[in-house]
Amino acid sequence: MPTWKSRGLRGSTLEDLINRTNDKYAENGLCLVQKIPTPITPIQIDQKSRHITLAYFEKKSTVDYIGAAQGVPVCFDAKENETDTFPLHNIHEHQIRFMTDFKNQGGVAFLIIWYSHKDLYYYMNIEELSFFVKRAEEGGRKSIAFSELKPENFLPKKNGIFVPYLDMIAAEVNKG
Repeated sequence: MPTWKSRGLRGSTLEDLINRTNDKYAENGLCLVQKIPTPITPIQIDQKSRHITLAYFEKKSTVDYIGAAQGVPVCFDAKENETDTFPLHNIHEHQIRFMTDFKNQGGVAFLIIWYSHKDLYYYMNIEELSFFVKRAEEGGRKSIAFSELKPENFLPKKNGIFVPYLDMIAAEVNKG
């Protein structure tokens, strides 16, 4: 079983920003999206601080977030990247399968990739992700170069909204 020890907080900055965004969207009645906790079984707990210091994952998780925006089901995963090359091994096959199935059921499925070294957020829908995955499966690059990303899919800065993904969902729904 996979375990975690020191990498448990990786991505917590991005998740915090998305959680704050989701709170703001919910306050304004725009959407209701929640973080899905990863099921773990604690192995070791620091008695003084009551923090879990060693655990194993009970099962594979699906995506980080799930909910609805203006009546449209949405699911997405959040990934942090510190370089101009995003390795596809950061996304697991079961996650891609879940997002594809979710899309096939009429939902909107996507990744939010935070390029932390540039402080840029990228919205990658499941179709775009599937293109890169298929390329890798056919012997091509096993990563996505920053230069391959569509400029129109970078999330613009908005006052009071940390990771403004709702406009991209609306664009997905409107293109049909």
